[in-house]
Amino acid sequence: MRSTALKAVLEVVLLVLMAGCTIVAPKYAPLPDSVNRLRDAALAPVKIGTFTSDPKNKDSVERLSVRGNPYVSPYGDSFAAYLQEALRQDLEAARLLDPSSSVEVTGVLLRNELNALGFVTADAQIDARFVVTRNGQVRFDKIKSAKHEWDSHFVGAIAVPRAFINYPIALQKLLESLYGDPEFTAALRR
Repeated sequence: MRSTALKAVLEVVLLVLMAGCTIVAPKYAPLPDSVNRLRDAALAPVKIGTFTSDPKNKDSVERLSVRGNPYVSPYGDSFAAYLQEALRQDLEAARLLDPSSSVEVTGVLLRNELNALGFVTADAQIDARFVVTRNGQVRFDKIKSAKHEWDSHFVGAIAVPRAFINYPIALQKLLESLYGDPEFTAALRR
């Protein structure tokens, strides 16, 4: 019970510090299960190409807020760059990153939503197109989606920190969906 009370106090302190301020999303942290899945799949080394935002939805994809507070990417204020960096970190942790590889992964962030207005639940939804080319030939081109829900609260002092912590989990789920796609792994096989 003491840890719950301490957690609530810390969430309130965090909210007070963030009130009216821009909230910078947490830096991406690779999931060990995802890294192991990549490492165990006997994939060829790859390089990361350019990731962009869908030009038709750039404002909605790149501008998120949590109960009126701007929520920005820690990677160049771009959520497309956040996705690119997340993939780069996973591949690097799996020892599959090679900037001189003939296999390249690029992407387009199509949808990026963070809804923390609910009093009971909140969610984040992310859609992205991933393209794998080998020697300039497209081997994989597919849209992957992820949705992550968590308990919210009517009190902003609780809801805002929960959104801060949970957005990166949606990104991890998106990448887990990509890594679990047999067509993706086939495109990266040696």
